[in-house]
Amino acid sequence: MKEIIAKEEAHIRKEEIKQRIKQGAVFIYPTDTIYGIGCNALDSEAVKKIRELKGRPNTPFSVIAPSKKWIEDNCVVHKRAKKWIRKLPGPFTLIFKSKNKGIAEEVAPAVDTIGIRIPNHWFTPFVEELGLPIVTTSANKVGRMFMTSIEDIDPEIKNNVDFIIYEGEKKGRPSNIVHLEKEKRRLAKVIPLPTKVVKRKAKASKKKR
Repeated sequence: MKEIIAKEEAHIRKEEIKQRIKQGAVFIYPTDTIYGIGCNALDSEAVKKIRELKGRPNTPFSVIAPSKKWIEDNCVVHKRAKKWIRKLPGPFTLIFKSKNKGIAEEVAPAVDTIGIRIPNHWFTPFVEELGLPIVTTSANKVGRMFMTSIEDIDPEIKNNVDFIIYEGEKKGRPSNIVHLEKEKRRLAKVIPLPTKVVKRKAKASKKKR
């Protein structure tokens, strides 16, 4: 049976778990939103294994940053981005323009951006103490529902990860994505209604009064 580690046991075995992650383990873990599947984001082979398990060959993955300083060292951080960084930890994925390749090429292939998370969750200090970014992506096959409990995890994923850190059923949703690649906020374009439509709406409004 696949090794399932409860919260209390994870704290007791913290040093062992961190060492296994450093050595290339692929594992499932809880966050402040949903369960994620991850690995050391510097380990190309481990990242490739996650891509195979999810059936996701090219789409970029995000990472859990070990610290806010790591974000500043590896991403382009402008004034508006700093405001969002101050909101961390939280249920956000912040998309930055990359400054240094502090991750394996396979994490975000052929793009110059990177998604960053620092979850508001008890597992986050594991990553902080590890001092390495960890791949974070939902624990499911592409196109299927994300994992909420041990019962609904895809059998192929369950049988091919090294271990699962499990804290029971989760009822959250995936994190909110905030684009910070540019200093200016991207605004939706407002298309004005044709004059005839405006007049028609005005007449209809008068009739209702």
